[in-house]
Amino acid sequence: MGDPVPRPLVDLDEVDQRILALAAAGHTNDGIARRLGLSERTVRRRLRAVADGLGVGSTIEAVVAGVRAGVI
Repeated sequence: MGDPVPRPLVDLDEVDQRILALAAAGHTNDGIARRLGLSERTVRRRLRAVADGLGVGSTIEAVVAGVRAGVI
């Protein structure tokens, strides 16, 4: 048997994955909101929830943790 595939620290739905991927690509919260048809407040709230779920304190740390965890 091979090594088990590591599971992400948090399960993200499709919208959270897209938000995190757009943040990783350098888009602002406002830009992400416009692209996804969400409010900027919703984007901020969801990014905060993702960061909390990944055990980090900022969007940048969430992007890094998301990449490392394989969720983006």
